Amino acid sequence: MAAVHVLNGPNLNLIGTREPAIYGSLTLADIEARCRAKAKALKLGLVFSQTNHEGELVDQIQAAGRQKAGIVLNAGAYTHTSVAIHDAIRGVDALVIEVHLTNVHAREGFRHHSYVSPVAKGVIAGLGPFGYEAAIEALAELLRQRS
Repeated sequence: MAAVHVLNGPNLNLIGTREPAIYGSLTLADIEARCRAKAKALKLGLVFSQTNHEGELVDQIQAAGRQKAGIVLNAGAYTHTSVAIHDAIRGVDALVIEVHLTNVHAREGFRHHSYVSPVAKGVIAGLGPFGYEAAIEALAELLRQRS
């Protein structure tokens, strides 16, 4: 069974309570439940995780990439700062869809640059939690094409 890893970076454990006017009221557990339902409907395995530590996120990207799993990546603030995450994706030729709950291009200028985008297959921003589900659906098709 093909698998998708949904990897979440720093502070995403706070969604639902962190600035709900920006990030919404659904929690990360709510998003995980929606992702699990979408993956099950598409007959995909799912690994869902969150970390506030850059090195741990790098390890997770490398592991998923080596397994040839699809990756939904919301790297949070590391999107805008981490060459290490860029290099991890590139280093294992990971199949990544970058996801952001908000439209980062309509926010502060420092959020407009992504180190992930150049090595991602696609980017989904501004669709809230639905962006995760859309990314899983896209990866299902990409994984089918790959095999």
